[in-house]
Amino acid sequence: MYTAIINYQLSIINLLPAFLLGLISSFHCVGMCGPLAMALPVQHFLSAKKGVSIFLYHAGRIVTYTLLGVLFGLLGRHLFIAGFQQWGSIILGSIILLVVGFQKLFKTSYTPPFIQSFTDVLHNAIRYLWGKHSTLSSLLLGMTNGLLPCGMVYFALAGALSSTTIGGSILFMVLFGAGTLPLMFAVHFAGTTYLSLSFRNKTRKLVPFFIATMGVLLILRGLNLGIPYISPFLGNETGRVISCH
Repeated sequence: MYTAIINYQLSIINLLPAFLLGLISSFHCVGMCGPLAMALPVQHFLSAKKGVSIFLYHAGRIVTYTLLGVLFGLLGRHLFIAGFQQWGSIILGSIILLVVGFQKLFKTSYTPPFIQSFTDVLHNAIRYLWGKHSTLSSLLLGMTNGLLPCGMVYFALAGALSSTTIGGSILFMVLFGAGTLPLMFAVHFAGTTYLSLSFRNKTRKLVPFFIATMGVLLILRGLNLGIPYISPFLGNETGRVISCH
């Protein structure tokens, strides 16, 4: 029973920020990826097929986020078994705070050359898929878009990495992707008429504060303070000694 309560507390601390992070970052998505999403080559489709293609595009993004959740979940699980989960959570939270502070202080961001090279490869793939004009290409476009370097996705992966279970990491990334859907679908079908530039800019300004809050939560979680929902006791997972007698 006690283990079930702990697992429930961990699910709350992990999964609620995941959806909220996706919801708030969707305003960033509208500015950065919105033009790409609205320009999807679906104009020649009938209404039903157009809707399916748009759905598959966003489903493709979530598929990619899910696969990344599996990858980082495996890594996070190994950290947990090795007893490094707490330190990993503290380090990740500290890095998030440092990055947010650096960007706010210097008003700049830095893209490493290897990430730029990876981005160029993805852009070539997007250009290739753009000319295919099929529902399958919409799915693949979404999957490729999900791999594009994005600070919001990086922060979501940091949260997924801090999970003690692979399933928790997967759910974190799925809910992050789900959080981006309401606004992105609204943009697809209603455009940006009801979202003024001023409103979007003001909302995007809230993103760093939410990310910083997530960093603080990760640090508190790693401190193992025994505070329900905020810093529950993670415990350590060690191997069992098997007796032959």
